[in-house]
Amino acid sequence: MSFLAKRRQRPGTEPGMLLERRVEARIPPRISVIDYDAETLQEFADLTAAQAGEYLASPRVTWMHCQGDADVGLLQRLGAAYTLHPLAMEDVVNGGQRSKVEIYDDRQVFLVLNLPVLRDEELHIEQVSLFLGPTFVVSFHAGPDDIFEPIRQRLRGPVGRFRSSGADYLFYALTDLVVDQAFPLLEEYDDALEELEERVLRNPDDATLETIHFVKRELLLIRKTLWPQREALNQLIRDEHPLIPDATKVYLRDVYDHGIRVLEMTEAFREMATGLLDVYLSSLSMRMNDVMRLLTIIATIFIPLSFLAGVYGMNFNTDSPWNMPELGWRYGYVAFWGVVVTALGGMLWYFRKKNWL
Repeated sequence: MSFLAKRRQRPGTEPGMLLERRVEARIPPRISVIDYDAETLQEFADLTAAQAGEYLASPRVTWMHCQGDADVGLLQRLGAAYTLHPLAMEDVVNGGQRSKVEIYDDRQVFLVLNLPVLRDEELHIEQVSLFLGPTFVVSFHAGPDDIFEPIRQRLRGPVGRFRSSGADYLFYALTDLVVDQAFPLLEEYDDALEELEERVLRNPDDATLETIHFVKRELLLIRKTLWPQREALNQLIRDEHPLIPDATKVYLRDVYDHGIRVLEMTEAFREMATGLLDVYLSSLSMRMNDVMRLLTIIATIFIPLSFLAGVYGMNFNTDSPWNMPELGWRYGYVAFWGVVVTALGGMLWYFRKKNWL
């Protein structure tokens, strides 16, 4: 996976111009609208851009969501229907944007969030774009999974604070859901790191080292993705804006706290991955030391035995008084092996006493 997003406009392109981008496996876009207030709720699916734009004039809160890879023509029609700023729509088209907040003419807030997800054991970073207007929220998500179904279920439920609040509360709820999606993802990395720790301590091998590097790289990508998100959330609660009252900022502060916790967990897991790499190298060093110690002991044992075998293998069997008298003994061969076994036993006892074995 690449750490740098390659989706960008050509240098010199006019600002706000929407250009079609190449998508390997395009996900057909689906437009849904929920129009609600404290008394009524209307939900529509599979709408056209023109049909979705009709609900902008509704006095109730309108949530328009586009799921999938929308083409430039569809985005232009949706942007015109909801009067979305062309620079913001350019960021929607060119995914992989840095998390940020943009405010346009005190009539619109544009928020970009990045959603890390594991799909088929591979990490993907998906962009979620949110527009907040006086009475509407427009959201775009290019991923294949609709993550906002829990919000729809809350809206369909009994009338409560959600239904009686304005578009700013819906904007907070969507932001909170995107930020909280990182918690179950990091729990999976926690389980993976625990399994890697057992593998490193039990039997470190090349496959384990490769997995450690892979996990460390993915955690670095998650940190790179979530770090600017903290600043974007902080800007939402710090700056004054007529579309986000103080009552909603209380809830956004809770979202900011969740973002800080996610970032801290990511940093902790990165340190754990780095520590596992150190443990892996230490385990290999200890295994190498054990092997070298065993080989050294074997060599040390056979050095004196080779010396004895070499001395008694000279075979100077003559009548000279200076030759080895043991060669003429009746039990010389047995005596030789007795010396060898005694020397071997003595060295093993000494090594055991020194805790070398």
